[in-house]
Amino acid sequence: MRLTTECLIMRGPRADDLDAMFAIFSDPATMKHWSTLPHTDKAVTQASLDDRIASFAQAPTYFQIEMAGRLIGCAGLYKSDEIGFILHRAFWRQGIVSEAMRAIIPYLFATTGLLQLTADVDPGNAASIGLLKRLGFCETHRAANTYLIGGVWYDSVYLALPRSAGLPGD
Repeated sequence: MRLTTECLIMRGPRADDLDAMFAIFSDPATMKHWSTLPHTDKAVTQASLDDRIASFAQAPTYFQIEMAGRLIGCAGLYKSDEIGFILHRAFWRQGIVSEAMRAIIPYLFATTGLLQLTADVDPGNAASIGLLKRLGFCETHRAANTYLIGGVWYDSVYLALPRSAGLPGD
């Protein structure tokens, strides 16, 4: 399964994605708002990649984002009805995740029975919250101490996009 946009290819994970994924998941700035610590060992990234390859074979809903032949991030249905995305920081603030999600969201609604998509975001991640709101997601609630990462508790802001809402501008 592949989705394409003007500049991007969203595809399944491959074994040769390891180095590019490690570059993303080992970067402290990129991982600042993620639900785990940065990867310090490629074996951790390899295990994640192996899981993604197996999962994609069963349900192609969480994609690798490729631009100009380079893996630069991941996006899609992370678990249950929750979407997620991560992007190599060299590509931040260029509209890439927005472009990817504008292809992925309609695909998810067309291929799953989900009535809504949700997101769980670190309240300090203003860029992701803003992106989700531009995609039509609305904040539903907040919770304290939802993730314990490296001995530090983090909070969550939850957002949702009902199937019936569609994407702004559609």
